[in-house]
Amino acid sequence: MDVFVRSFVSPTTRLSIGLRIRVALAALLVQAVAHAEDLVVIVNPSVGVQQLTRRQTIDIFLGRYRTFPSGVSAMPIDLDIASTERTQFYWLLAHKDAAGMSTWWLRAGYSGQISPPFPVHDARAAVEIVANNRFAIAYVDRAAVDDRVRIALEITQ
Repeated sequence: MDVFVRSFVSPTTRLSIGLRIRVALAALLVQAVAHAEDLVVIVNPSVGVQQLTRRQTIDIFLGRYRTFPSGVSAMPIDLDIASTERTQFYWLLAHKDAAGMSTWWLRAGYSGQISPPFPVHDARAAVEIVANNRFAIAYVDRAAVDDRVRIALEITQ
């Protein structure tokens, strides 16, 4: 005996619901970016980098380059995947959301030549690592910055 499971929702209604969900998620993302923190990219003062461009920064974080413009090695630090700072950072610099970044790293990882940034759980940990590691670079809310690190880029919308 064949058993069929019938949907009580028409295909048109399913499409409408799917569209509403996508619009709601996009609105949440836009709202998160609009109300986001004042993000900055920080480096250790001893690395000799005064300023970075948006392109240089995203190239380091996406593994295209693993050195600062001066030629010194760079070790990018990523905040937790669920953090608003991470969402904002990749949306504003790479124009990708969390799912887009996951897909990007899956594809890039197959080459075996690059790996994702080192993950930490919060901005305090990122600042601590950058302050104590000459090669580290991270993005954090401006409020988390202290005098042990240098701001190399202010990320604006």
